[in-house]
Amino acid sequence: MTAAAEGSPPLRMARARRGALLQSEAVQGIALISPTFLYALILLVLPILVVIAHSFWTQDYLTIDHTFTLENYRIALTEPIYRDLLWRSLYISLTVSLLTVLLAYPIAYFISFHGGRQKSLWLFLITIPFWTSYLLRVMSWKVILGYNGVLNSGLMGLGLIDEPSTALLYNSSAVIITLTHAWATFAILPIFVSLEKVDRTLVEAATDLGDGPLRSFLRVTLPLSAPGVISAALIVMIPTVGDYVTPKLVGGKDGVMIANAIQAQFGKASNWPLGAALSVTTMVIVSLMAGAAVLVIRALQRLAR
Repeated sequence: MTAAAEGSPPLRMARARRGALLQSEAVQGIALISPTFLYALILLVLPILVVIAHSFWTQDYLTIDHTFTLENYRIALTEPIYRDLLWRSLYISLTVSLLTVLLAYPIAYFISFHGGRQKSLWLFLITIPFWTSYLLRVMSWKVILGYNGVLNSGLMGLGLIDEPSTALLYNSSAVIITLTHAWATFAILPIFVSLEKVDRTLVEAATDLGDGPLRSFLRVTLPLSAPGVISAALIVMIPTVGDYVTPKLVGGKDGVMIANAIQAQFGKASNWPLGAALSVTTMVIVSLMAGAAVLVIRALQRLAR
C-alpha cells in the first residue's frame, strides 16, 4: 500500500474512529474497575501495612515506642521457643496439606469420572459438614479422640487395648487429624474442577495405544489435573499455618503452633509489636514456601513432558 493511500482521508478517519473507540472502552473499563480495585486494595493491603508498621516498634506495658527497631524480628528468628513453634507449624501445615490432597483426590476422581448424573448430589453431600460450625467439628474430634472417647471405647470393645490410651489427644497428631478433616472439602472442590477439564478423549487414546488404567492415570490424568492439586495444597497449607483454634482445643502443650504464640502476644502479653513481627515473619516464610512449591511442581511437569 502506498503512502498516499495510507494517508487518504477515509483511512485517516477510520483510524481516528478506531482510536476513539479504544480510548472510550479503556476509560469505561477504568471507571468500572477502579472503585472495586481500590476498595479491594484497601481491604487487603491496609491491615498488612498496619501490622508491618507495628512490627518495627516496641511496647512497654501499654506504651508503644515508635522508634524504628529490628529487635522484634531478632527475637522472632532467634528465640528457641518461637523458632520451634514456627517449624512445628510448618511441619503440621505441610503434613495436613499432603494428607488432605491424598484423601481428596480419590474422592474428586470418583465424582468426576464415575459420578454420572449424580455429580451435583455428591458435591452437595460433601458440603454438608460445612453446615455446622467449625468449632463444633473440632469439638467432635475432641470427643472422638478423648480418653473416654469413641475411638478408645471402640478399641477397648474390640479387645485391642486394655485401658484408654492418652496418646490420641493433646498432641500434634490430633491437630493433624482434625485439620485434615476440616479442610478436606476445600481440597476436593479445586481438584474436582481440574479433573472436569481433563479431555476424556486423551484418556481413551492412551487406553487405545496400550496403556493400562494406572499408566494412563499417571501419564494423562494426573499431569492434566496438577493445577487443581497445586491449588488444593496451597488452599490448605496457607490457612492451617495460622490456625490457633484447633491447636488450642486438641493440641495441648505438644500441639501448640505459632498462631497461638501470636494470639498470646496480642492478648495476654499485650505486646503488639512482637506479635506483629511474628505474624510478618510467618507470612513471609509461608509465601516463600508456597512460591517454591509452585516452581518445583512446574519444573517437574516440564521434565515429565
